Amino acid sequence: MASLEAEYLINRKKQIQRRQKIVTIVSMFSFFGSTVFAVIPAIQQASQPKPANASASPELGLQQQARGYELVLQREPENQLALEKLSLARLHLNDAKGAIAPLEKLVKLHPERQDYKVVLEQIKKQEGKSDQ
Repeated sequence: MASLEAEYLINRKKQIQRRQKIVTIVSMFSFFGSTVFAVIPAIQQASQPKPANASASPELGLQQQARGYELVLQREPENQLALEKLSLARLHLNDAKGAIAPLEKLVKLHPERQDYKVVLEQIKKQEGKSDQ
């Protein structure tokens, strides 16, 4: 009877090992299959040429940013960050006159900030020189 139990235990161990091997193989195929399905689209996307719109001028990007900040200021007229970024965008677009209004509002809202006052004075001086 002891030999029957030993045989049963040996057969049972073999069955468990076979099941473990099958589960391991299925798991490996699943893992590699999902990896392949993730990598193939990435490779295809990388091999496709970039659209020509990516070479648009930086000026266009600045204009879009300025429009975005203007929209924010319509909702929140005293938004400090939007006022700062709008004035910077307009300065980069060489629109000094357009940058004066947001800077004046910043100086009015934050009189303790000397940097706003300095930049506003510099722009007004440059505009005065260019008008002459």
